Amino acid sequence: MWRPSAERKLTELWLNGADRQAATDAADAINALLRDKPLDVGESRDEIARILTVLPRSVYYDVHNQDRLVAVWAVWRVRSS
Repeated sequence: MWRPSAERKLTELWLNGADRQAATDAADAINALLRDKPLDVGESRDEIARILTVLPRSVYYDVHNQDRLVAVWAVWRVRSS
C-alpha cells in the first residue's frame, strides 16, 4: 500500500518527469517486489523501515509482519550515475 503522501509524490514525479515509461516501469517493479518478498529486497534502515531502489525511483517502506502489510511512505527520483 502506498501512503497518500507517497502516492501524490509518485504522481508529481511522473507528471514532471522526462521519461514517463521508465517511471511507470520502476513503480510496477517496486510494487511487484514489495508484494512478493519485501524483506528480501532493499536494505534495512531501522527496525521496520527499509529502502529500495529501482531506477529511476527509490522508496522508503515499512514492513509490518504481524499484519502482513507493506507501507510505502516516501518516494523520490534517482539519477543513474
